[in-house]
Amino acid sequence: MRGGEEVFLTGGTGFVGGHVLHALLAAGYRVRALARGSGERLPALDGCTRVVGNLEQPGALVRALEGCRYLVHVAALYSFAPRDRQRVARTNVAGTRGLLEAARIAGVERAVVTSSSATVGPGAPDQPATEAQWAPPHAGLSTYHASKAAQERAALAARVPVVLVLPTAPVGPGDWKPTPTGRMVLDFQRGRIFASVRGGLNLVAVEDVARAHVLVLERGQPGERYLVGGENLSFRQIWQALAELTGRRAPRLELPHGVPLALGWGDELRCRLLRAQPAIPLEGVQMARHYMYVDDAKARRELGYRPSPVRPALGRAVAWYREHGYAA
Repeated sequence: MRGGEEVFLTGGTGFVGGHVLHALLAAGYRVRALARGSGERLPALDGCTRVVGNLEQPGALVRALEGCRYLVHVAALYSFAPRDRQRVARTNVAGTRGLLEAARIAGVERAVVTSSSATVGPGAPDQPATEAQWAPPHAGLSTYHASKAAQERAALAARVPVVLVLPTAPVGPGDWKPTPTGRMVLDFQRGRIFASVRGGLNLVAVEDVARAHVLVLERGQPGERYLVGGENLSFRQIWQALAELTGRRAPRLELPHGVPLALGWGDELRCRLLRAQPAIPLEGVQMARHYMYVDDAKARRELGYRPSPVRPALGRAVAWYREHGYAA
């Protein structure tokens, strides 16, 4: 059925992209996976054809894209460091625009582009955000999430049919870098979460995000955006779940937003002076005051998307970090 259908995948060495690779292979697709070099680290691109290249030279990828029916573009540069902000925009926006043009020249029929639920803006406990919304410029988007909003607009303007996937905050095994969500889990395991703030996130199992990419590839309508979520949870609920999974105590103190904001500004100054990586990312602090809640009814209705419970995914993340020595 799908034995002759080949997919060109970017981001297959990353957390989400690695799971997308496995989901595509499990669905019967053949995959060509982009990697920056022959020495790129885990996860290994087993079961697929490896293509060496990068998004900063998308024109060089036309030959590699030829013969692929589909493109699934998961790769992105995710960084809160002030020194990386120009490179984030260049990779995520210009890189996507160039890649989609290369796909058009190569004859790709359809592209799936991975964005972020942050592009729909913060929701609320009683009014989760939907695909009909676009985050306003003053919504406190980080440089990364602002680049994803610009990426979406560039993708929708491309001359190849594009469908957009907007995952919420994925959790699960294999988050080796880790992502900001994985860092939150790992910091709790290490006993580094001493206080909470008011706000919340939608958490989703990374395996569900991966399977959703296959659903979007097969059933998504070109030009549409699909939120892919799991459960809307306050930070207090997240800490309590992690406390039960790790045996550590959930923080009881809830700080007013001004305290972490002041710490974030101080860390921002340190990073600008020393060109360092942030310990308390200002952009993350600015977003944490919101309830980043979403309604993924559109994906459930149009794609048949059915997310699994999030607590087992948190458990798989905790176990993976423990087994691989991160939580020591």
